[in-house]
Amino acid sequence: MSDERAAGGPELDILLSGTVFLDIIFTGLDHLPQPGTEVWATGLGSSPGGIANLAVALSRLQLRTGLAAAFGEDAYGDFCWDVLASQEGVDLTHSRRFYGWHSPLTVSMAIERDRAMVTHGHPSPVSADELLDPPPATKACFVHVDLHSDQWVKKSKQQGALLFADVGWDPTERWEPSMLRQLLDGYDVFLPNSVEAISYTKSDDVKAAARALAEIVPVVVVTRGGSGAYAIDAATGEEAEVNGLNVAALDPTGAGDVFGAGFVVGTLAGWPLTDRVHFANLCAALSVQHFGGSQSAPGWGDIAAWWRLVGRRDERELRGYTFLNDLLPSHADTQVRRASATIGLRGIS
Repeated sequence: MSDERAAGGPELDILLSGTVFLDIIFTGLDHLPQPGTEVWATGLGSSPGGIANLAVALSRLQLRTGLAAAFGEDAYGDFCWDVLASQEGVDLTHSRRFYGWHSPLTVSMAIERDRAMVTHGHPSPVSADELLDPPPATKACFVHVDLHSDQWVKKSKQQGALLFADVGWDPTERWEPSMLRQLLDGYDVFLPNSVEAISYTKSDDVKAAARALAEIVPVVVVTRGGSGAYAIDAATGEEAEVNGLNVAALDPTGAGDVFGAGFVVGTLAGWPLTDRVHFANLCAALSVQHFGGSQSAPGWGDIAAWWRLVGRRDERELRGYTFLNDLLPSHADTQVRRASATIGLRGIS
């Protein structure tokens, strides 16, 4: 994306705020532990999680990514801060460390291509509005919308930022359409999953749900897990339906965030809707082949390697990815790191 940036433009491509967790992932489990028993895992990974999943996915696709979050002044906070800032190049200028507040933690147990999780944490000692007062200039913001309306988002919108949104599970399971309309006021792109889209619109299928949501937000992309995605742009009338890719899925953690990151890249670059959805779909498919959330996100090297492997095949499901032929040569073929088995190694003196 660096070659597409105008001189004197916003200092960031994308701005995020949320909770960073330390994720510890156990893999290779035959079964989950029962009360009074112990099971051994053959694999272990650790990485920053939560909003870090999205931040890393965006940064690995060479977007200048800013994250505003609270970090504990503990070993977990040290690890997450170092991975995000030093390893992944995420801008933490608007993040802060807090003594006496311990970092949130999630233990994830990957089993049968799914996962079970246990999480512990306390509310952030500072709000996003306090961290982002005022918010830095940015091309876009990606927000997990909820009942709390953040002023920094409105200020960023007033400064010209494009607003991307997703939404979490409704714990009341009432799925009130009026509430969703209120939450999404002013947003430009909405990326719900199929359950959320159908539940909020009371529709029978994904396409009907997307069309109903496009009356609220101009661009709607409904993800369908391993089955791909459907998108509609109400302004242009474009529609795009992309099937899932046949990959060996190990862990779906963070796949939705990786999909969102891919769609942001294509949107900021001005790609056609169908190319954006194909690219996002590919990024998500590559991510589920690795364990862990943030560290499973692909970089341009992973995307190029996949296209070198399959790009010459004359298969119908791959024809939508031919735009990669023109896209990939302009990006560095860099490698990315995967989740480590421990949260830090001491250097040898």
